[in-house]
Amino acid sequence: MGAVSLKIYYMSDKISIIGAGSWGTALAIHLARKLRHISLWVYEAELCEIINQTRENKWFLPGHSLPDNIHPTASLQSAIQGQSLILLVVPTQVIRQTLAQIKPFLEKDCLLICASKGIENETLFTTHQIIQNVLNIDNLATISGPTFAKEVASGVPSALVASAENSETAEIVQKLFTTDNMKVFTSSDLVGVEIGGALKNVIAIATGICDGLGLGYNTRAALITRGLVEISRIGTEMGARAETFYGLTGLGDLVLTCTGDLSRNRQLGIQLGQGKSLKEITENMKMVAEGVLTVKSAYALIQKFNVQAAIMEETYRVLHEGKAPRQALNDLMQVDISTEFAGVKGLS
Repeated sequence: MGAVSLKIYYMSDKISIIGAGSWGTALAIHLARKLRHISLWVYEAELCEIINQTRENKWFLPGHSLPDNIHPTASLQSAIQGQSLILLVVPTQVIRQTLAQIKPFLEKDCLLICASKGIENETLFTTHQIIQNVLNIDNLATISGPTFAKEVASGVPSALVASAENSETAEIVQKLFTTDNMKVFTSSDLVGVEIGGALKNVIAIATGICDGLGLGYNTRAALITRGLVEISRIGTEMGARAETFYGLTGLGDLVLTCTGDLSRNRQLGIQLGQGKSLKEITENMKMVAEGVLTVKSAYALIQKFNVQAAIMEETYRVLHEGKAPRQALNDLMQVDISTEFAGVKGLS
């Protein structure tokens, strides 16, 4: 990244946010505290009109007023053109098609930051790999960490990780997102940061299932800890560094999503454990829990790398093969074990 581009990013006081779900809206509110102008692209034309009229995202983040410097629009061209900073916050499974739509309007030297969490089902690409595949650009970064949208919008003290292959890029993103209530750390382990942010949603569903079955804190602690090992096994096979999974985007995000009542993935798991079917749970949800689709990618990665990840396998079978949660738990308890960190490259 050249010196001219770096100056553009450091001096920019505006950004375009693509995606107005709960997380995109919360990040818009967060960034509005320090930037002059924020374009917020809203996929749903009806919602865009509601936000413009009420200054509130009543569908996805009710109760939080949008500052005047946030400008919702239903036009991708209007949101993108002339912007040097782009923040992508759409579901992972639609990133590819969204990028194809915005590609004609992107400025040549723009910096694209992704805040989505997931793994593409068809390719098993993480988010930055999808972006590189579609746009063939190097100016990109990922922002991730243990953060609920509602709390970020409220200004609760929180922490994130800004990750990029280039340290200067990571520092630009760090500076952009840092406020008095937000600490931002940097990382060069893009794959590790993205794998941790994606797979924790699968373990959160599993933890929710056990809570729904009425099991105890012992079970929850065991699932979180062993789930972290499974995430680390898959991640290190994909080239991530083991230590990344014991930081904010691994352990931190995992604990938050597995224990917090605001977690959609945990809440979905609780209802599964209580006997509801996936169809019953999701048919009335405006925002489907990310782990429902991510577990498909997790299952494929387990097969691809031949790693032991029994929690994720059983979660997949409950979600997509109709296996009874109680039977899945019983089968999980019969899995052969060895040393605690077996299969984690760099630790085993």
